[in-house]
Amino acid sequence: MRILFSCLFLVSFLNVFSQEEAKPKIEPIVKIDSLYREDQFYVSITYNLFSDIPADLKQNKFSLGLSTGFLRDMPINKKRTFAIAAGLGLSYQNFFQNLTISKDGAGNLAYGVNDYNEFVSNRYRQYLVDVPIEFRWRNSTFDSYKFWRIYLGVKLSYAFATKSVLDDGESKYKITDNPNINKFQYGPYISAGYNTWNVYIYYGLNPLFNSVKTVSGENVSIRTINAGLIFYIL
Repeated sequence: MRILFSCLFLVSFLNVFSQEEAKPKIEPIVKIDSLYREDQFYVSITYNLFSDIPADLKQNKFSLGLSTGFLRDMPINKKRTFAIAAGLGLSYQNFFQNLTISKDGAGNLAYGVNDYNEFVSNRYRQYLVDVPIEFRWRNSTFDSYKFWRIYLGVKLSYAFATKSVLDDGESKYKITDNPNINKFQYGPYISAGYNTWNVYIYYGLNPLFNSVKTVSGENVSIRTINAGLIFYIL
């Protein structure tokens, strides 16, 4: 009988011990990308304006601007919320305005600010290679694609193709690669926003034209402004 009680006690003890023994918990392994980069491709759409304009110069219609490119994101702190970026892009800019470019009797370029009732159509467009360099702040994390950003930059551009077209009702003047255009253009810009939607503003520091006067003797020192939206990818 004593042996029976001893066996029952031993079995009960082993059963309790086996229940209290903790089983190891298997945690899933989550890989964290500590070297992530942000916003390396961009596309922008802008409305193009002129500043420092001659008297009576006006714009009409929608002067469209488009650009796209790649920026290499280079974080400079451990959290990767601050970064420097540099890249390469292409831009198209179109301007509808009443600064006309024609040719005089000697074949020289003539600039004038005319009323809209004095011509049928007039526009200027240019194609540029861009080199943007910017300082970046964002509150991003490795697993979130929605965050606030403020990017301050400088853009260096080269106008590799330009064209102005004036139709005055009698003649059509097409001026390609105008030698008076400043091919090298530069200026600061800012882009800021949240997630997909970001505002973008660029201000050209140097004049669009190089030492140009209208037929009335007024200096043409206009500068370009691009204001619109910019979208970042990857």
